[in-house]
Order: sequence, then C-alpha cells, then structure tokens
Amino acid sequence: MVRTPLTPWERERGERLGALLRVARGGRSMVEVAAAAGLSAETLRKIETGRAPTPAFFTVAALAGTLGLSLDEVAVLATPPEPAEREGEGEREGNGAAA
Repeated sequence: MVRTPLTPWERERGERLGALLRVARGGRSMVEVAAAAGLSAETLRKIETGRAPTPAFFTVAALAGTLGLSLDEVAVLATPPEPAEREGEGEREGNGAAA
C-alpha cells in the first residue's frame, strides 16, 4: 500500500504538535514522559521532531493526559491556520456590485 504524501499544512500541523508537546514536557525527560504515557522514547522523539507528523489518536490522547493537556487544547494549539487557498473567499463579498 502506498501512503499519500502529506501536504505542507499537514506537515506544519505535525511540527506544531511536536513543539506543543516539548513545551508541555518542560523539564521532564523524554524517557519519563514516554514511559508515563506508555510509549517508547523513540516514538515521542519522532513526534516532537515532526518525523511522525500524524500520530495515532490514542498516542496523542495518552501524551495529552500525561502532560495535563486537554485534547481540545491540543487540537486548537497544534492546528495551523487554514491553507492560503481559502484566503480569497472573503474577497468576493462586497465587490462593489449594487444589489
């Protein structure tokens, strides 16, 4: 099975997730946090560095719980702004045409 390449937006989301987890981990070691979440330190390292930009839901849930984050916080903080293609949609409104 061939995996579809990730879009730049999906890669950015993975990088933001990794940065969020690093900040939330604070001074705790990667090994300590990974063990508490039931993961290998290698898995956490890959997520934090963006090499695993789309971890499984239950992996993210375990890390969030261990780090004291809600899944809502993770979703909001790790999600980049919408892709640039949507920026032009609002420009069509109020284009000067009289009603």
